[in-house]
Amino acid sequence: MYRIVIIEDNEQLNEAFATIINFSDKFRVAGQYFNCEDAIKNIARDKPDVVLMDLELPGISGVEGTKQIRRIFPKALVLIVSVYENSEMVFNALCAGASGYLTKNTSSRNLIDAIQELLDGGAPMSISIARMVVGSFQKAAVSILSDRETEVLTLLAQGKSYKSIGESLHISRNTIKFHIKNIYEKLEVNTREAAILSASEKKYI
Repeated sequence: MYRIVIIEDNEQLNEAFATIINFSDKFRVAGQYFNCEDAIKNIARDKPDVVLMDLELPGISGVEGTKQIRRIFPKALVLIVSVYENSEMVFNALCAGASGYLTKNTSSRNLIDAIQELLDGGAPMSISIARMVVGSFQKAAVSILSDRETEVLTLLAQGKSYKSIGESLHISRNTIKFHIKNIYEKLEVNTREAAILSASEKKYI
């Protein structure tokens, strides 16, 4: 039997997950917790194969909890089950060491299948999450910015100075200013911050 630990502060949902897991043939709940602090204290005793982790928790967040659990008990695979679908939360969780990400409207069957997929070496994600992750790595197919303008704006977004950009691209300060002027006009903005935000949202950079 694979051992599953549940960290979910909603008592009804916590119990629902436990019922679904204990009803399966391959999995058993090794521990149920309403916060990360208690789970972390008992993680070595529970020895979970998989941890179901909420993100918004009292005290330590699910992201920080994932980091600590992976550090203390690296064998545990963490599957996020959260209402959050925004890119920042998703990427923070994945960067913290989570191996999968489901939304809370997932079905009982999908939850069990996701746990099994995780144990088989996969990275299960809800469709909406998977689309968002893929989309974040795809730049716009057509950009109104030239290749050089894209290079300049990308370096600006990385916090590079005009001098550093000039050295990287082998162009003068006046040329950089010329490109930035064109970037502002094309994006219809007046500041560096607005240009970076606009280009990021349109996936030009």
